[in-house]
Order: sequence, then structure tokens, then C-alpha cells
Amino acid sequence: MTKVTRFEDLRCWQLARKLTFRIYLMCKEGELARDFDTKSQFKRAGLSIMNNISEGFGRFSDKDFLRFLDYSAASCTEVKSMSYVLLDAEYFKKEVIVELQNQIEETKATVLALMKYLRNRDKN
Repeated sequence: MTKVTRFEDLRCWQLARKLTFRIYLMCKEGELARDFDTKSQFKRAGLSIMNNISEGFGRFSDKDFLRFLDYSAASCTEVKSMSYVLLDAEYFKKEVIVELQNQIEETKATVLALMKYLRNRDKN
């Protein structure tokens, strides 16, 4: 594997950035735009995904990086949970929520794959 020297080169961070952008766009739409509490939490959870990846990368130890990647994966789960609120409250059509959930799962899978890589690297 090529040595990564910038968090911006991490695939999981790139996907998290795209997911966060989507969340921000969704927060400008319809009822969610007027639901300040839900909108705020949704944005913060999305930001947490990408920011924890970058913060962990900046810690310069695999143990700390893994901890922050774990936080990032948990934030993916939080965003997915919130997507059900958005669906149940009928803020968005089911198709929009399914697309969002797929994007969340793809992002989370890349975070978990990086965690697995780091754990296996430590064993060698």
C-alpha cells in the first residue's frame, strides 16, 4: 500500500466529505430547513464523520487513529439512525433516504476497512 501523507488522500475521508456535503444540501430543503434542532444534530453528526478521520490521522499513532476511526464509524450509525427520523417525519421521500443510507454504508465500510488494515498491520 502506498504511504498516505495527507488525510485528504484517504478514500474514507473523501467519501465522508461527499456525504457531509449531501447532508448540508439536505438541510437546506423543505421541513428540515425549518427544524433547527434536527438540522443542527444532522449536520454535526455528518461533520463528525469526516472530522474524526482527519483528527485521528493527525494524532500520528495507530492506537489514537483507530479510536477516532471508531468515532467516525459510530457517527455514520448516528446519521443513519437520523435518516429514519427524516423518513418517518416525511421530510424526504423514501428513495432519497435509501440513497442517503447507501452512501452512509459505503462510507462506513471504508472506515471499517481502514481500521482492519491498521489492526492487521500492527500484527505484522
